[in-house]
Amino acid sequence: MSRVTNDMENVSNVLNSSVIQIFTSVLTLVGTISVMLYLSPLLTLITLLIVPTMVFGMKWITKRTGRLFKEQQRNLGRLNGHIQETMSGQRIVKTFSQEEKVIAEFKEKNASLKTSAFWAQTFSGFIPKLMNVLNNLSFAIIAGVGGILALNGVVTIGVIVIFTELSRQFTRPLNDLANQFNSLLSAIAGAERVFDILDEEEERSDEKNAIEVENVYGEVEFCNVSFSYEKDGDTVNDVSFHARPGETVAFVGPTGAGKTTMINLISRFYDANEGSILIDGREIQDIKRESLRSHMAFVLQDSFLFQGTIRENIRYGRLDATDEEVVEAAKVANAHSFIMKMPDGYDSLIDADGGGISQGQKQLLSIARAVLANPKILILDEATSSIDTVTEIKIQEALERLMEGRTSFVIAHRLNTIQKADQILILKEGEIIERGTHESLLEEKGFYA
Repeated sequence: MSRVTNDMENVSNVLNSSVIQIFTSVLTLVGTISVMLYLSPLLTLITLLIVPTMVFGMKWITKRTGRLFKEQQRNLGRLNGHIQETMSGQRIVKTFSQEEKVIAEFKEKNASLKTSAFWAQTFSGFIPKLMNVLNNLSFAIIAGVGGILALNGVVTIGVIVIFTELSRQFTRPLNDLANQFNSLLSAIAGAERVFDILDEEEERSDEKNAIEVENVYGEVEFCNVSFSYEKDGDTVNDVSFHARPGETVAFVGPTGAGKTTMINLISRFYDANEGSILIDGREIQDIKRESLRSHMAFVLQDSFLFQGTIRENIRYGRLDATDEEVVEAAKVANAHSFIMKMPDGYDSLIDADGGGISQGQKQLLSIARAVLANPKILILDEATSSIDTVTEIKIQEALERLMEGRTSFVIAHRLNTIQKADQILILKEGEIIERGTHESLLEEKGFYA
């Protein structure tokens, strides 16, 4: 967030102010040198003798300020990140009485920012001082050498007078350019951080022959699928299963077994390294991502709600839905009753991330959003994990209605969520070690039992 606000603002300000100033200074410099060469090439050459000194001095200064400006922007980002994190986790900070620790961390990061900013500004402040010294030195050289030349009749007194003025005119744009160079260094430091984000690898574009699908029946098949987030070791290894339209498939297993990875592969947030995934007999890579996901709906463990009305949050599932369809979806999701008890009903405002309503109510709204989307493939990731028993019954009823006639993939640890599944796949270390219904798996008396 600091990169897309502070760093972008930094770059924007420099582009708005410095670019015009640099353009003006360069034009002035070119014009001044042209006039000086016309009047006296010899005095012009003498005037330009200060340029190597200026370049050397600038190089010495900018070598230090460039690094310090980068450090300043980094420290500013860290400080802003710390503030945002502390504000978001304020309840946890209070609960564990960690106020002093948080304040100490803030002071430490603030001190780092203060130090890097102080030295960046200090070193950059040398530039105008250096230019003033060189300006006066240039004036003295022209006056001295010009006087000798005038005594020898090489130039006139008038040319010397004009040159003393032109030498100031020559160093003024150099001074301006030097001052702007500081701003440019700061902007470059910010731009590098912005381009770090812009250069991040985007979600891979769809294949050239990828198509849009209007109707999906919901048949999903994994054929010897292997996938790894890193180069070494597979997260999912040689997985095969077949889900028929309307079936419910539950993924069960310990933490890190690869359950969420299976969901990521079905929804194409990642592509398999080996094997193939088929939707209605068609390779998943042959379907455009947007088209594929338009036939899916997700109900996740941490259901996210946007700042706005309840109606707007439910309608997020399908933006062209009517108010009547929104209400009907809420009824199917068992959310209508609690919505009507709120002060403004469906027009009640909720804070960012659902502040002001309970976790169970957030989950019911998330289910209503999925109902409204009317998907053919439904993905439930720990949808009832952090809900009390009474609310869980309501959510379970809503989920059963939602799953009816849809191909559903369920990740759950609670028994009542998965025991009605048509297939239960037991994952361990990325492999399917058992599969079957609840009853058949219990009879096996294996890992599931």
